[in-house]
Amino acid sequence: MLVFKGAAEVRLANGSSHCAGRVEVKHRGQWGTVCGDYWSMDDAAVVCKQLDCGSAVGAPQYGHFGPGSGPIWMDDVGCNGTESALSDCKHAGWGEHNCAHTHDAAVTCSDGSAVEVRLADGGKRCAGRVEVKQQGQWGTVCRNYWDMDDAAVVCKQLDCGSAVEAHQYAHFGPGSGPIWMDDVGCNGTESALSDCKHAGWGEHDCVHTIDAGVTCSGLVEHQDSEDFCLCTMNML
Repeated sequence: MLVFKGAAEVRLANGSSHCAGRVEVKHRGQWGTVCGDYWSMDDAAVVCKQLDCGSAVGAPQYGHFGPGSGPIWMDDVGCNGTESALSDCKHAGWGEHNCAHTHDAAVTCSDGSAVEVRLADGGKRCAGRVEVKQQGQWGTVCRNYWDMDDAAVVCKQLDCGSAVEAHQYAHFGPGSGPIWMDDVGCNGTESALSDCKHAGWGEHDCVHTIDAGVTCSGLVEHQDSEDFCLCTMNML
């Protein structure tokens, strides 16, 4: 692979914000795409850094944000993660590729990925099946590696207190539609679930019978308050 110096313009297309989408680079005055071959989180990290979009949380492949058009400018990209621009990374050469646009690379960065979250079918807004909205459509989260750190971020994002339980195996019933997130790996300090590492939007090996769920302390505290009020009323 070769190294080409010079910061070519980069943008993320067809995502929910300028910090998520299909990776496109401008070369010789024309916008084109990047092949997903060997595309990794190190490559995504450089794109997020170049766009001032925080850290990388996903490096989807296979045209996740839709296939692009025009030239495929870069293939076999090999960043080490410290470069300041994607065009500083090793690659096969401008326009040299063995790809189709169905393999266009994409990136989700932490500063552009705070998608909506809700808890469904739990009876209260602070308990239920975890659902996220991506590309205008609600979908679910796979329970693979789902734990209390992940649940804690959901409860924080929804202003529902702390996590009481991280449910697996569709505890609140199976969802429908896309399974948007799999292999979620939060450290518990993130402000939104979409800031956490995951396999990439829509990338999964799951079925809805193992959709993830959450119960937050906000629900328990609300119930305790109701019980207290009922007891007080009964004593009067």
